[in-house]
Amino acid sequence: MGNLTAYIILIVAVVLGTAANGFAKGAQGFTILIPSVLTAVAIVGCMYTLSLVMKTIPVGITYASFAGLCIIATTIVGIYKFNQMPDLYTIIGLILIIAGVLIVNLLGKTN
Repeated sequence: MGNLTAYIILIVAVVLGTAANGFAKGAQGFTILIPSVLTAVAIVGCMYTLSLVMKTIPVGITYASFAGLCIIATTIVGIYKFNQMPDLYTIIGLILIIAGVLIVNLLGKTN
């Protein structure tokens, strides 16, 4: 698998991870069946896609990228779906996370 394909699959993993986070909030501590099942399915799909990515991209870079992008995406879902507005310090932190993901992927060595 090439790097471009791996990064596309990584985006799929981020979407699944973000979906799992959104479903988990709706599951209310896994007390509601449908959101609980959707959370579990999304997590399994997310881990499977991450395992595919790790065949091409080193584990540290894969997980750093996944975690950072998932945090950003989940924050955006929180804003739109749950009306959770981040404060100034949270926004600064998110900008630093984006910077970190970019540094790891654009400037970091992969071998």
